[in-house]
Amino acid sequence: MQNHPALGDLLVMSDLKLVIGNKNISSWSFRPWILLTQFGIPFEEISLKLFTPEYAAIIDKYSPSKKVPVLNDGDLRVWDSLSIAEYLAEKYAEKGLWPKDQIARAKARSVTAEMHSGFTGLRSNLSMNFHGRKSDFSIPEDAKKDIDRIQSLWEECLSSYGGPFLFGQNFSIADAFYAPVVSRFITYGVKLGSKASEYVQTISNLPSYKSWGEGAKLEVN
Repeated sequence: MQNHPALGDLLVMSDLKLVIGNKNISSWSFRPWILLTQFGIPFEEISLKLFTPEYAAIIDKYSPSKKVPVLNDGDLRVWDSLSIAEYLAEKYAEKGLWPKDQIARAKARSVTAEMHSGFTGLRSNLSMNFHGRKSDFSIPEDAKKDIDRIQSLWEECLSSYGGPFLFGQNFSIADAFYAPVVSRFITYGVKLGSKASEYVQTISNLPSYKSWGEGAKLEVN
């Protein structure tokens, strides 16, 4: 277990407990983790090893769905990455986890929801392996279609809102939801256009992204 003051220097006690799976493979866990960390929201990290007897023995303590991620806030349990993000956006409204502009916010929700519920070709064929590198990987056709759609979404958002993040100068829930995609594109050596490549660099250079990577590296070494 770790206490996270996020990227700040002072440890602030918090009732928030984020239960996650293995950092090298759990893309769903990565989303709320990078969201909390990037916005400097203090939380306690509880990391469980997926697909183990230990996981099966303890998960009921934290998650009614028996899945991760799950956020425990005192007696409240919030499961599913999108529900966690929405809860945090309401609880910390002053931090602006969604874009402030109504139209931008609606679009950000659509972009996020599409990631949350779609892109099965990408998920099935390019599973998250944060520290893996597959330079000779041949991308199946259904995954290529998803990659093209994601690149189109990124380029549209970056052009419309000026970057460097999907909805302008500020990191948002939408960026958190595409952070695992960034890691997949790096792992599998996916070739992208200039705007999408710049976005991959923007996200992968964030201290929060690198911090997750350091944890993932410890798991595979």
